Amino acid sequence: MARIVDLSAPIRQDPAELPELLRTDIAYTDHAGGARDIQALTGVTPDLLRDGEGWAVDTFTPLGTHSSTHVDAPWHYNSTIGGERAQTIDELPLDWFHRPGVVLDMTSKADGDPVTVAEVEAELERIGHELRERDIVLVRTGRDAFYDDPGYMALGPGVTVAATHWLYERGVRVMGIDAWGWDAPLWMQAQEAKERGEPGIFWAAHQAGLAYSQIERLFNLGELPPTGFEM
Repeated sequence: MARIVDLSAPIRQDPAELPELLRTDIAYTDHAGGARDIQALTGVTPDLLRDGEGWAVDTFTPLGTHSSTHVDAPWHYNSTIGGERAQTIDELPLDWFHRPGVVLDMTSKADGDPVTVAEVEAELERIGHELRERDIVLVRTGRDAFYDDPGYMALGPGVTVAATHWLYERGVRVMGIDAWGWDAPLWMQAQEAKERGEPGIFWAAHQAGLAYSQIERLFNLGELPPTGFEM
């Protein structure tokens, strides 16, 4: 029987000190609360429910794009790509996301270090994988170990725009990482962009002008073999 590995991060109540833009808040309604909701909605009283219980539900207020493991569509990066309107997530081919996968081990990289073309090539050679069109390439940084750390979003290396182009040119359309983002941590990008005073520094790999998709905030990449698995 095939082994299944869950690569999605848990969705939990975030600390109150996180900015609202980044925070997920969860309101829990127990079975007694569910019974009250049913009565208010339908007039069915608790005595008509088994054990007087209604539904137990969780309400996310809010749950943002970046709150957990998620897929970025080209529209997330820019409104147009290659002179055409960028694709939204519902417009991407489903077969992009059910393909053979490969994991590149970049756990030795320090926070903010660039993941270069040469390093991608070296890692593919090390694991003996010849990249094929539509392979899904996942970059393992080990930063999922810090998922509950308030400073999680400031951790991780950054895949360079050159490496992103290199993968795209070889037919890769879905790339993923177990850090907060595909680029270097936001504060590092912001500092460099402001110091250099030019566009194309901040969010460089995102805004690479490519119609590709990223999976960010992955989990458990260390449970996968380097190659030979299906996404």
